[in-house]
Amino acid sequence: MTVIGVLALQGDFREHLNALSGLGVKTRAVRTVEELSAVDALIIPGGESSVIDRLTRSYGLAEPIKERLAAGMPAYGSCAGMIMLADRLENPAVSSAGLKQQTLGGIDMLVRRNAFGRQVDSFEYPLEFAGHSLDAVFIRAPEALEVGPDVQVLSTVPAPESRAQGRIVAVRQGNLLATSFHPEVTGSRAIHEFFINITQGDA
Repeated sequence: MTVIGVLALQGDFREHLNALSGLGVKTRAVRTVEELSAVDALIIPGGESSVIDRLTRSYGLAEPIKERLAAGMPAYGSCAGMIMLADRLENPAVSSAGLKQQTLGGIDMLVRRNAFGRQVDSFEYPLEFAGHSLDAVFIRAPEALEVGPDVQVLSTVPAPESRAQGRIVAVRQGNLLATSFHPEVTGSRAIHEFFINITQGDA
């Protein structure tokens, strides 16, 4: 049986573990390289992307995750996880020591952090995703400003009239999936089911 790990260093990893368990999936919290090696796929949860970046490097997980992603491991990033899976950041956080935030990469996209505003600007929006209608929850959400030719745009929300297309909030590139919203905090499991299908080669 496929084992899906959830990076459990910071953020709402428990909600993802619960969502997967509710779908009958074998799961594992991932905090060490050894735990990473025991999973077939990985979810990077919402949280604080700059903290997740710092902790993955502190725990020695950043390079092993990058190697697994490059080798084809399926991964799904929600909100902060979307930022972590981006190849490029428009506005990386900068530490007090002057160090710029890094990502794990994997998806050919340019992402803007906090693109929809601060915590008080959180909102819900009805989306169509892979044939499902769902209410997406956006909390300090990022957006993909640009995507490469191999990236499939799965969902958008309306953009200001000055922009030609909608704001990109869900993408896929091969075995990698990312959303700027938080499906783990709603009753819908459409996103998790879609990712499970990716891990099984069915999507």
